[in-house]
Amino acid sequence: MNTLRFRPRAVAALLTTTSVLAFALAGCSGGSSPSNSSASKEGASQGSAAPVPVESNPPGDIPDNLAFVEYNDSSGGYTFTHPEGWAQTGTGTSVRFTDKLNGVAVESLEASAAPTVAEAKADDVARLKSRVPAFKLVRVEKSDLPSGAGIHIVFRRNSDPDPVTGKVYRDEVEEYIAFAAGRLVRMDLYGPVGADNVDAYRTMSQSLRIR
Repeated sequence: MNTLRFRPRAVAALLTTTSVLAFALAGCSGGSSPSNSSASKEGASQGSAAPVPVESNPPGDIPDNLAFVEYNDSSGGYTFTHPEGWAQTGTGTSVRFTDKLNGVAVESLEASAAPTVAEAKADDVARLKSRVPAFKLVRVEKSDLPSGAGIHIVFRRNSDPDPVTGKVYRDEVEEYIAFAAGRLVRMDLYGPVGADNVDAYRTMSQSLRIR
């Protein structure tokens, strides 16, 4: 029977080749690490998006000649007017009307009293920070709407992506918090920063009633 004999140099070369191959395989088996790291970074960035730039020529002006129609929700205990033709989402305690880049969202809940400015700065600003992408507070002030005493909060955020183009705009939101008859109603009026929506916002906020 023939016996295999290895020369010392051949053995050394074989060991070196084996070591290199093992190192390469270890590198391949760890190939999932970079993707896991990227996923972690992406997850960490959720809820802390950077503000998108403000448009130099902001779109989204609500036309002055729009007709307004009343929305009455008995289960939510409120009523208000909004521009005719805006698309509705939701009903009852939470409803939204939108058109292109503009919208009004109303949320109704039971409460025992209207918040003070100090309470709004502590509680409502914290609520918005936790929910709103790229939140930036502009101001918090007392508000006296026909619907009842309350708070006016102005803040900026990144909009939802446009369903057609995917573009994200920098929104300015005017949130009115009004209290009456054991119910608190939040009305958010929003559109791109710099859009001329003052008259439409006034019409909607002044029309809010709580029952």
